[in-house]
Amino acid sequence: MNFFNVMLLQDAPGGGLGMSMLPIVLIFAIMYFLIFRPQAKKQKKHQAMISAVQKGDRVVTAGGIHGTVAGVKEKENTLIVKIDDNVKVELSRSSIARKLD
Repeated sequence: MNFFNVMLLQDAPGGGLGMSMLPIVLIFAIMYFLIFRPQAKKQKKHQAMISAVQKGDRVVTAGGIHGTVAGVKEKENTLIVKIDDNVKVELSRSSIARKLD
């Protein structure tokens, strides 16, 4: 028998293999509910916000630039953002951090 078979067949102190795996399973469950699930919800909400951006919306980019959406290029998945008079920048939709009300 190899080492792993011997370890599985032996009685572990405290109730066997199932009881020794319980803390690890609990740690992963806690991590899922406290870290992974809220992060996935936040990312889904952000994606919905990005897809809803349209012409005339005020936005803030990930770099902190404030501007107004002057145009949308659906094929290239980009936005034309007006920063100031005669200053327009073409940005990827993913660079939008938030939409201002």
